[in-house]
Amino acid sequence: MAVTVQAVPCLSDNYAWMLRDQATGTVAICDPGEAGPVIEALEAAGGRCDIILLTHHHPDHVDGVEEVRARFGARVIGAAADAHRLPKLDQAVAPGDTVAIGATTGTVIDSPGHTIGHVAFHFPEGAVLLCGDTLFSLGCGRLLEGTAEDMFRALSLLKPLPDETLVCCGHEYTESNARFAVTVEPDNAALRERAAEVQAARAAGQPTLPVTLGREKETNPFLRASTASELGRIRTAKDNFRG
Repeated sequence: MAVTVQAVPCLSDNYAWMLRDQATGTVAICDPGEAGPVIEALEAAGGRCDIILLTHHHPDHVDGVEEVRARFGARVIGAAADAHRLPKLDQAVAPGDTVAIGATTGTVIDSPGHTIGHVAFHFPEGAVLLCGDTLFSLGCGRLLEGTAEDMFRALSLLKPLPDETLVCCGHEYTESNARFAVTVEPDNAALRERAAEVQAARAAGQPTLPVTLGREKETNPFLRASTASELGRIRTAKDNFRG
């Protein structure tokens, strides 16, 4: 495995993600929304952070950037289209560009919908997808700036990635997402099984992430939607769900 990934819980339900290139020891952190827990995790892992990757501009994904950058001298990489509202970027990227964590190369994927300018990072050698607030386990991000068409297109770019890809998203929303998802597909046995696993994991204080993309293809109603209008209907229902 070229790169390993570790979840770093922060704030109330966020995850930053720490990646380490096995060949060089290069370390990256994605979406440090809170400096304290991220710095603590980086110090425990050897006290190194070379790169900060940003998926989008929301404070719960970027508020720890400056403290982490100052502590470790990390370079900050984010979307050129969002540079005006991200922390100062050392490398501004566009969809289709590549980013390197040591000897491991990843690709920038356009993923608007939750916000305009949102990007994801895919590292095929480690089967890692850093998808921010676009794709959640059993859910997708709220359409705060983009449209259902934007989100459908974004998910359509993620869905073809290999089944073994690890979905590393920005929040621990899986349990609440599961409660809604089973109302959309009540006869989906794989979804019922996943929902039970999630409930048990959360009751035990365990994370539900990362999860394989293959599992999401079987269980996530947003990823399974066949049209943008279908996704839009499901998203509206989720926004109004009280379960």
